[in-house]
Amino acid sequence: MLIKKSKFKIPFLNQKALIIKVIIFSILLIGLLFTFLLDLALGSVDIPINEVVKILLGQEPEKATWANILLKFRLPKALTATLAGAALGVSGLQMQTLFKNPLAGPFVLGISSGASLGVALVMLTASATTPILLADLGIISDFGLVIAASLGAASVLGMMLVVSRRVQDTMTLLILGLLFGYATSAIVSILLQFSSKERIQSYIMWTFGSFAGVTWRQLVVLIPVILLSLLGAVLQSKSLNALLLGESYARSLGLTVQKTRFSIITSASILAGGITAFCGPIAFLGVAIPHLCRSLFNTSDHRILIPIVIIMGAILALIADLFSQLWVSQMVLPLNAVTALIGTPVVTWVILRRNSQKSFP
Repeated sequence: MLIKKSKFKIPFLNQKALIIKVIIFSILLIGLLFTFLLDLALGSVDIPINEVVKILLGQEPEKATWANILLKFRLPKALTATLAGAALGVSGLQMQTLFKNPLAGPFVLGISSGASLGVALVMLTASATTPILLADLGIISDFGLVIAASLGAASVLGMMLVVSRRVQDTMTLLILGLLFGYATSAIVSILLQFSSKERIQSYIMWTFGSFAGVTWRQLVVLIPVILLSLLGAVLQSKSLNALLLGESYARSLGLTVQKTRFSIITSASILAGGITAFCGPIAFLGVAIPHLCRSLFNTSDHRILIPIVIIMGAILALIADLFSQLWVSQMVLPLNAVTALIGTPVVTWVILRRNSQKSFP
């Protein structure tokens, strides 16, 4: 038992390893700041980084149009990308620990499909007088989208949790997750058949994924929802560590497993559902980010992993946003296409690596 407990202790006695981790953490923070500024600077109109900093500090730039472009369009997009990467990464980490499955994630297990179904029910079944585009909805409707997407995500995640108690095989669980995803997609397809062309076009554009469609008014909803959920995930660190060692061990520590599972499901669903509501179903980030962080820091301690996943997720989301708008001149690529190119090599590496290992993580 003492050996298991020591697995999650930060090795303070190993000063060299601690210094290396502090250096890596500092580099990641600098990298986050740099990619955030770079995302603000680059686009169809390039803005020098020093001018970006001046605008953020409230100073007058050389060109007045730069301030308008940055504050009205690029800053909300960069903030959304930062929140999305952090939320999807932490959601994926929670699900991988909960299911003890290295390939668990919002997209792989059908959670994003469930959130998409919730959004589709709102967008495609609205009355004729209801605005179509998300940008035209009020704050109350924005909260409604978050709730609908979170409930859809929670329903699929809850079903996967029930199934996971009876099915121990990892591949079987993944197949069932894909089946749940196909089932929700089928329901959405039926809804599309009975919707108007405008709503269908709006929904299809939403499924491509984008950080650019979120306005300041919607960020008023998105920021507190995601930050509170991330805080809840941080507070769950010890519980996640205990679950990683098994339910029996968790109960021996006085942990109420059922309540802990419910709190993790709620947190993961809100994180995945909130982002999906406003940005669309973004694939692969939730699976790839936790593995990158585990490899980088060589630890399974959630007290260390969750902050690192938040930073790394934000960095990768910002990089994906940059790639989506810089590959083709005067065009923006679908965000899902870019995240797939980033996440596919990581998921492939996980599958190949798992063949030579018997346990997770």
